[in-house]
Amino acid sequence: MADETQRTTVGPLPSGIGQQAPSTPAALTRAVWLLWGLSLAALVGHAMTGWSPELGPLIAVDGLTVLMWTVVTFFSGIVHSYSRRYMAGSAHETRFFATVFGFTVVVMALVAANHIALFGVLWLAMGLVMAQLIGVISGWKQARAAASVARRYFLASSALLAVALTALWSATGATTISGIDAASSTLGGPVWLVAAAALVLAAMIQSALIPFQGWLLSSMTAPTPASALMHAGFVNAGGILLTRFAPVITVDPVLMLAVVGVGAASALGGKLLKSVQTDVKSKLGCSTVGQMGFMIMQAGLGFFGAAITHLILHGCYKAYQFLSSGDGVEHNSPTGEIGPREGLVGVAVTILTALAGGWLFATLTGKGAKVDSGLLLTFFVVFTTLHAARNAVTHTELPAMARYGAVPLVFFPAIVLYAVVYEGISGLLDVGTATTELTLLHGAVAVFFVGVYLAIETGIHEHSQRLYVALLNASQPPTETLVTAPEDYNEY
Repeated sequence: MADETQRTTVGPLPSGIGQQAPSTPAALTRAVWLLWGLSLAALVGHAMTGWSPELGPLIAVDGLTVLMWTVVTFFSGIVHSYSRRYMAGSAHETRFFATVFGFTVVVMALVAANHIALFGVLWLAMGLVMAQLIGVISGWKQARAAASVARRYFLASSALLAVALTALWSATGATTISGIDAASSTLGGPVWLVAAAALVLAAMIQSALIPFQGWLLSSMTAPTPASALMHAGFVNAGGILLTRFAPVITVDPVLMLAVVGVGAASALGGKLLKSVQTDVKSKLGCSTVGQMGFMIMQAGLGFFGAAITHLILHGCYKAYQFLSSGDGVEHNSPTGEIGPREGLVGVAVTILTALAGGWLFATLTGKGAKVDSGLLLTFFVVFTTLHAARNAVTHTELPAMARYGAVPLVFFPAIVLYAVVYEGISGLLDVGTATTELTLLHGAVAVFFVGVYLAIETGIHEHSQRLYVALLNASQPPTETLVTAPEDYNEY
């Protein structure tokens, strides 16, 4: 290592006589699980009795509120419990737990906020607390730099949200989200366009969509439990923002098509960026960029219930992936992965499984039975679920032919689960669907998406050195945040 003095940030495990673990982690872990129990009770109460209290113009509890309370506290409880051992002995243990718990409380308040000023302040606070988590190891200069990068992005997102809220207040005269949504039928013109564009950009930054993925890919200095909370919870804020202001976003179908376009670009871009990564956490980060693209696409298609479903299911999956990322380092994938290179058998199984899955999803949800945006929703849900099923089966030790048969066995329960969760969530939300007619541009997006995806799967992109370098450069975080910078090491 280079000859430079660094402050010790990790202390001994509390195993000796007279040494005691700090009480804060245990107390906050119990507190967050208590919040989860209360949130679950609120969710059941809302579903059964329609319980929806209000606190003047400041707070309004609805289906989205109690659902996100339950989801956020569950993820936070898992992170708190996991971190009891992960952070044991760290000089930053108490600070870490206090920050994670504070983040949980801020998000719970955000999803209940109704007044636009309170919503804007909590949005800013959420970003600042997450930046604090990214740089929680204050003695590590790369962590401080990564926190600074994230903070700049989040301040930009908050500024855009402030512009949007101010424009909406000016156009409608309403100071609450519910009031703005109720007056959405009167929106239009330049003021609405500024507000809608600012809302979409704020959502894109918070969800790390391309070209705003820099803060997420530079956040690898965060402790792994913090990364799990970030990828399972924080990045979902973009979907929640668009859902909260769904009546504003759906005023014009052209804007919705643009939202589909930016989502598709991130879905494909995330997969391309992932293909050049060499470490587990960076691969997971690029995967999140792609998955958030799918979430934004579903919102652009007008199916906000599907966007919330996607962010919840993706959150469960990504939290598990990060908390088990240590196993991924030692894991060796079998040779002969499933893919088009293996011949027509794999292609035939994939096509037949996709068609059957599309019919099943359309039957269970009623989406995809007509030639409208619901058809594209079904297509993308089947596409993402089938891709996840193939990836899961690929990383098993089954023989290649057995894995062909295993894909439908994994895929069909997954698509049924997606449909059931989607129907349940749609019933909870006060936001309806905003189905739009299909246009040639929708078709072009779908065809382009499939074409690029197949090109990636068949490895065509690997033949271009220029593309490889471009992807590698696009996925590199700022130099000051790199944790393995060559200048930090002495070769001899």
